[in-house]
This record gives sequence, C-alpha cells and structure tokens, in this order.
Amino acid sequence: MKIIAVISQKGGAGKTTLALHLATASAHAGYNTAIIDLDPQASAAKWSDRRAEEVPVVISAHASRLGHELERVKESGGELVILDTAPHSDSTALEAAKVADLVLVPCRPAILDLEAITNTLDLVHAVNGNVHVVMNAVAAQGNEAAEAAEAIGGLNVSVCPVQLVNRVAFSRALISGQTAQEFEPDGKAAAEAEALHTFMCAHLERSAQRGAA
Repeated sequence: MKIIAVISQKGGAGKTTLALHLATASAHAGYNTAIIDLDPQASAAKWSDRRAEEVPVVISAHASRLGHELERVKESGGELVILDTAPHSDSTALEAAKVADLVLVPCRPAILDLEAITNTLDLVHAVNGNVHVVMNAVAAQGNEAAEAAEAIGGLNVSVCPVQLVNRVAFSRALISGQTAQEFEPDGKAAAEAEALHTFMCAHLERSAQRGAA
C-alpha cells in the first residue's frame, strides 16, 4: 500500500483540492483508494457527504489515530492512501510525512505562500526525502508561476512540472461532491489533474524501485 501526504503549514494552499483530485483519479484508474482527512475542518469528509459515488472512501480521523486507520485500510485491501493534513499543525504534518512514500506540498505563487513554505519544507525534510512542491492556483497568463518555481527551487526541493491553474472547474466541482475530471471531463482542469496523477504514479514507482534495489 502506498501513502501520499499532502502537507502545507499555510491555510488556503489547496491541500484538500489536490487530495480529492488525486484520489478520484486513482479510484477511476481502478485502484482501491482512500483519503484520510486529518484536518479538524473535515473539508474532504464533507465533500464525501455530498458525493454520489462511493469511491474514493474518505475517513475522518485524528492524527493520533493515523497508524490505526492506515492499518485498517491496508487490511481492507487498500492500495493507495492520501493524507489530507491540517494547516498550522507541526505534529500532524510530521506524523503524515513520516509514514508517506511521497510528500506533495501545494503552494500558490504569492509572496505570503512563498515565505511560509520554508517552514513546511524544513519540517518535512527532517523525516522524508521524497518531497515535491506543486504550484497551485496559478494565473493562466504571466510569469508569476515560473518565477515562484525558480525561487522555490533554490530551497533544495523539486518543483513538480505539472501546475494547477486557477480554473473555475476546480472549485465549482467540489460543490456537488465531484472533481474537475467528473464535472468537466474534457476541460483543461481535468487534464491538469490527470497529469498530476500521472506524475504522482511515476514517482511512486521510482520510490518502489529504489526500495527494491
């Protein structure tokens, strides 16, 4: 069973959006996928309540119960778990990073987000070396995202080549318990979400190969 942790110490970075879209893409690809919602706001769990489909499964849990919930998902045949973490919680982020095969750190290309990401990276790098920053809510035009990615690259971390643009489909789909892939299957937001899922899968495979070597 593979584990992805979506972590950012700053609120509003897009953790839940990433988690929901990646988990849905994984479930649609045929993998037994679960989201463990570690955020007290329970945004992922509330999205699941609005959702017509039964997959991906969303489990709301306290960070202290993470080990138990992971074991329960594994025993039920889980193949992929995505951890949606809480902002402003070092302990939750640390526990999630420790157990993850891959850590994704969403970041908006804005000065406050760029200033805040250093704390997240310092925390995560202490326990996990497989970390990638995902630029989120990027403007459709302009060089802001490229400049932000260049600045982040100087922090000794990989920046995902897939960026999520600030598109209406990402937020509007969540209202009805969907994701962009379901709300607008042929849209640009759906294509970006699928590309991010492909990136995630590729890095999980590389991680597994390194572990087997």
